[in-house]
Amino acid sequence: MNTTKNQLEYLSIKPDNSLSDIVESVWMVKNHTDEKREGIIVPDGKIDLFLFSGEDEHFEIFISGICTGPVIKPPFPRSTMFAISFHPIAAEYIFKKSIADLKDTKQTLPCDYWGFSKNDLEHFEQFYKKACEIVKAKLEKKIDDRKKNLFELIYLSKGETTVEELSKKVSWSSRQINRYFNAWLGVSLKSYINIIRFSNSLKQLKKGDFYPELNYGDQSHFIREVKKFAGVKPTILNKNENDRFIQLSLM
Repeated sequence: MNTTKNQLEYLSIKPDNSLSDIVESVWMVKNHTDEKREGIIVPDGKIDLFLFSGEDEHFEIFISGICTGPVIKPPFPRSTMFAISFHPIAAEYIFKKSIADLKDTKQTLPCDYWGFSKNDLEHFEQFYKKACEIVKAKLEKKIDDRKKNLFELIYLSKGETTVEELSKKVSWSSRQINRYFNAWLGVSLKSYINIIRFSNSLKQLKKGDFYPELNYGDQSHFIREVKKFAGVKPTILNKNENDRFIQLSLM
């Protein structure tokens, strides 16, 4: 998807089937103006790898873990940001290390991380192809079927499920699943399910539908959850003034 709003350019590309279990999307945001626009990323259950360049020629690569609340990105006039959004299973199979310590925070990486450089920010389509090639090369072993099925069930349910239901369907005890989630991601399975449910409600909020479609107890519960994860009421999220909520602008 490619959109340009008020001189902010957005583009998002889904990976092919060979990477769909690992990568959710590759996306970019460009600010073509001198305006200092604040950006907000709300929880979506993903691990993000960013390449960023600002007007002062500053360049950095950083990774962020699972977010449990809104993350405010600083104003970025005349800037470019490319990102790879990974499903959490990438912690084990691509990064090969726990990202639990990165919950609600980020880590700056070397400027040549994975062979990327500032030049990769010149052409998004080429960056997309390079990113996919790198990730494919790093996927050195087959994903465990039980873990693959677990995440598939979470996403298919849109967060309308329970720890107990998932445990039964994948024949994996809830205690072991929670141990896995806390060790690799820094959040419990229940917390992750709630994040996915919130993330799946963004489309209805963008349409202006403020009555919960997913399994929230009632509208009050829905509003509380939106404020918890986005930091604002549903009506504010829907307006998305100045395109500050990045995920809504990418939809």
